[in-house]
Amino acid sequence: MAHVRDIMQKNVITIEHDKTVLDASIVLREKEISFLVIIKKGKPVGVVSERDIVQKIAAKDLKSSSVLIEEVMSKKFKWVSPDTVIEDAVQKMLNNNIRRLIILEDEKLVGVITQTNLAEFLRSKLLINAMIDNIDSEKS
Repeated sequence: MAHVRDIMQKNVITIEHDKTVLDASIVLREKEISFLVIIKKGKPVGVVSERDIVQKIAAKDLKSSSVLIEEVMSKKFKWVSPDTVIEDAVQKMLNNNIRRLIILEDEKLVGVITQTNLAEFLRSKLLINAMIDNIDSEKS
């Protein structure tokens, strides 16, 4: 059975809690990513996505350089440990209607999994199963 550690991205892009939304937007653009983990004293305290920025800043016509990231971040982020079974992580994402999960080990950020990671994992699993079925049918 596969675990979260098998598919998680280990190089998570983070930003300090006291930076501005403009700072976060620049990082998102430069790194070509859609969300950041917000860090305070070395620990994750929230997440912010492009969607958060659009809904909480752009749609309200606020100035991104004058709003701190901690004012718009989601503080109630969901997480799992690296040894969580992938199916359990998927269920947590579905139950909470979220696109990504933070991976914590001993309260430290060690990774993230996204819908894309899960889709790639399931695609390879399906391809492997199809190949095994092909081999089995050739033997018969």
